[in-house]
This record gives sequence, C-alpha cells and structure tokens, in this order.
Amino acid sequence: MCSGTAGLPPAERAELLTVLAADTDPLVAERAAQALVTVPVEHFLAALARSDAAPELFRYCADQLGEQTAVADALARNPATPAETLCRVARALSPAAVEALLEDLDRLTQHPAVIVALRRHPGLTVSQRELLEELQREAMSETELAEAVRAAETDQAARQTLLQRLARMTVIERVQLALKGNREERLALIRDPCKVVQRAVLQSPKLSDAEVESYAAMANVSEDVLRQIARNRNFMKNYGVVRNLLNNAKTPLDISLHLLPRLNPFDLRSLTTNKNIPETLRSMALKLHRQRSEARLRS
Repeated sequence: MCSGTAGLPPAERAELLTVLAADTDPLVAERAAQALVTVPVEHFLAALARSDAAPELFRYCADQLGEQTAVADALARNPATPAETLCRVARALSPAAVEALLEDLDRLTQHPAVIVALRRHPGLTVSQRELLEELQREAMSETELAEAVRAAETDQAARQTLLQRLARMTVIERVQLALKGNREERLALIRDPCKVVQRAVLQSPKLSDAEVESYAAMANVSEDVLRQIARNRNFMKNYGVVRNLLNNAKTPLDISLHLLPRLNPFDLRSLTTNKNIPETLRSMALKLHRQRSEARLRS
C-alpha cells in the first residue's frame, strides 16, 4: 500500500500514510515515511479539507510542510486543526488566512495561544496588530464599565450584578460573553471600549434584528459599530436598520449619503426636518425629496 498500489484516492492515501508513519512498528513507520516523501503537496491539501482528518495528518503537515503558505492556510481553514498545531504554522499564513482567523473571534478567543502566535506574524497590518493587542488587554476601567452597564440595565440589582461580572473579565472573556451571552449583556458590551468586543456582539448567533435596529439608533455607540453595521449585508436588508442609521447623528456622513436613496417617501420627508442630523445630509434629503415630488408630478 505504501507504494501506491492500494488504489485509494490520493487524499485518503496521503492521510493514511501519515497514520502509518506514526505506527509503533518501526518497519511499517519507516516504509510509510519513505512513501510520504513522494506524495505531492496537493494531495495533502485535499486531505486537510476534511473535517474528520486524522490527528497524524495535522501533525505531519505542520512538522514537514508547515513552512509552505498553502499548507499553513489549509491547516488554518480546518476548524478541527488543534490550536498547538496552528500556532506552529502561524508565521507562514497568508494575509487572507490571517484576516479569516481574526474574523473567527469564537475560535480565536477559545485558544489564546493562537493570539500570541499571530502577533509574531511578520505581515500584520496596523489594524490587525491593534486587534490582537486589544484581545490581550485586561479588564475595562471602572468608568467605562459603569457607563456600559448603565445603558444595559435599569434595575439597580441587575446592574450591580452585571457590573461585578464584567469587572472580573479580560477582553477574551468579554468576547466570549458577547458571542454567547444574553440580550442585556450584549447591550452592555456593544459599548465596550475594545473594538474586538463590539465586533463580537455583532457576530453573535443570538443577535436579533430588533437589537441591530436599536444599536443603529444609539448615539452612545462608537462610530466603528455603526460602520460595521453598515458593512453587513444581512443587517442592511432590514429597512429599520437603514432608517435608524440615517436618523442617527453619530452615523458617518459617507454612510448616510450612500443610504439616503433607500428611504421611502414618508421617512425621507421626516428626515428633511430632523435637526439632529448634519446639515449636509438634511440638505441632500430635501433635494432628493423635491426631485421625487417633481418626478411624480410629471408622470
């Protein structure tokens, strides 16, 4: 079989050879190791795409092929890759693979060692480095903590309980809470000073449309939160989110002007009298309202 006569598909053969190379029988292990040298890297890449790949495959690829970017990326793409293996190949990851890992906050925060390994990557952008540094920050300051909790809880006892819990949490722990916590916890954490925690709130599988609408209307969230909402296609399918962003004075003007044509006639007319939004946006809303009115009269 080691010579390739077993008739297995190439990816399966590559995986099986890595298992045999770790066999306790020295003869079997030696023959498999010799055969592995002749296996094209493409076969390993195909094998690494399997979610149920053998642990021996991950170890072999990291040990023998981990300096190759394609192999490192394949290991990073597989959620079954052990964290310790991922750490060993982190420096070889492509920029796209690094970005994909940084987007997967749940995986990243469950394995802090990966964060440390990624910080040694030679090709990090400034924003990527800042995100990784944020993840290793400690708890919020007392002032930041109190402001965030006050927005989430009106009940004094519940507010104090949440305050005590968040005070003991690191950024990594708050990211996990943002992803898996309840509505009140997300409402507090959307105002967390760390952008990575804010991002985790917006990535939470428990996040409802109504919550996103409320965030889009909040004047006390960061500009970055509003930009993240506006960049999310699923969020922007919700007309309520669009309307709230346009009526929020905190929304950056480049986003507001881009969204303006999506307003219905009633909401557009209301926007023309909104004194809280920038004058530029109000003027453009009035101009668009007049254009639409004239077009209706001509038709």
